Parts: sequence; structure tokens; C-alpha cells
Amino acid sequence: MNAITTLFRHLMAKRRTLAGVLPALCLLGYSSLQAGSYTLPEELIGASEGFLEFTVEDYLERSEIQARYEIRINPLDPRLRLAACDSDLTQTLESPAQPVGRVTVKVSCEGSSPWTVFVPAQVRLFRPIVVATRPLKRDQVLEPADVSMMEQDIGPLSRGYLTDAAQAIGKKLTRPLQADQVLTPTTLEVAESIRRGDQVVITARSGTISVRMPGEALSDGVLGEQINIRNQRSQRTVRARVVGPGQVEVEM
Repeated sequence: MNAITTLFRHLMAKRRTLAGVLPALCLLGYSSLQAGSYTLPEELIGASEGFLEFTVEDYLERSEIQARYEIRINPLDPRLRLAACDSDLTQTLESPAQPVGRVTVKVSCEGSSPWTVFVPAQVRLFRPIVVATRPLKRDQVLEPADVSMMEQDIGPLSRGYLTDAAQAIGKKLTRPLQADQVLTPTTLEVAESIRRGDQVVITARSGTISVRMPGEALSDGVLGEQINIRNQRSQRTVRARVVGPGQVEVEM
């Protein structure tokens, strides 16, 4: 093999190498240029997440709520192609008014090629709230052992919730509850301090003088309510104010 043949083969091999490399380099350059021409879904997700973090923390601070939060941005169509924005993206909370539960972030470009896209997300707020420790019956008056605190996502609790067990103790249930079920304001009512037929102590006051006598409640009554009481000594019916369990007071 002479020197000319060797040189020819070397040039042909180099040509084949360049023929394979050049299209790949061109394709890489085209892909980079193409990516730079669009706002990618990942950018929209990042902008929405950052906006929601700021919005949720501001909401918690203004509302003086101690809560842990989680933010999840729903997946976007990877085929989404929006023009690259030559200005800062703007974000607003489209719905609802408060950043809790299912929310929608409006992301807009106000540059030379304006566009708007709506990004769905979910914000979960977790707070310790009052729940039942065991199955409870309707009309049951709650005691400390009947309730406890448990961290729950408050977003779905449209009927409300309690953040202090003291708000429930001594109240009566309007319906039965299961273990770990959330107590709401609508499941509680003030328990009667006195029930119809109860034997009570009537205290009659006049200035610094007070007289006590036995009586019988003619109706149910809660603390502070005026109810009819039969004086068992005179058999007269009087109006008296409930001041405690089994205790009523009349003004003379």
C-alpha cells in the first residue's frame, strides 16, 4: 500500500466521521434554539409554586393562623408551547378568594408576545383541631375524655371546626359521631343545666338577704335562661333564672 492510498483512506474516514457528527451538532443547536423560543411548562410550575408559597404565608400571617401547609401543582401538558416571555411573568390567584383547597393561578406574559395560562393547584392547610376519641351518641354531654386534638387538613371542612377542646366540653351533641370524626359548631349545642322534672334549689334574693327553698323545674333550661319553677312549699309557679346545674334564682 503506497502513501497516496493511505492518505486517501484517511481522508475518507475523516469525512465519514464529520458526516455523522455535523447533523448531530446541527440538531443539538436547533433543539437549544427551539427550547429558548418557548416558555416551558417547568417554568410555569415554578412560577406558580413560588407565588402560592408567598400568598399562603401572607394569608396565615394576616389571619394569625398557626398551620402547616403543602402545595401541589397539577401536571401541565408537556406539549404546551408558549412564546418565550421578554418580561417578568405575573401571577394572580384566580380562584378562590383564599389560598386554601383547590386553587387556580393565572400566569401571564405582558411582553411583546402576550399570553395567559391558568395553572391548577391544591393547597392543603393542616391544623390541630378537635375530634371525637370514640363513638358518641346524640344528646351526649361531652367530657374531657370524649375529645382530643388531631392534625387535619382544614380545606375540606366547609362546616367549620374547633381549635380548642374547651369549646366542646360541657356541650351537647346534636347528632352521633364516630371515633376521630371532626367536631363542628353545628354538631354542638348548649347542654341544659336543668331538665324538666328536676329537683332544684330556688334562691330568692333581696339586697343582702337570700332565702333558699326546694322547687321543681317545669321546663328545660340552660345557663342564664328564665324558666318556670314550682315552689314545692307554696306550690306557686315562679319565673327563675338558671345559675347552675340544679340552681335557680329569683329576684325579690
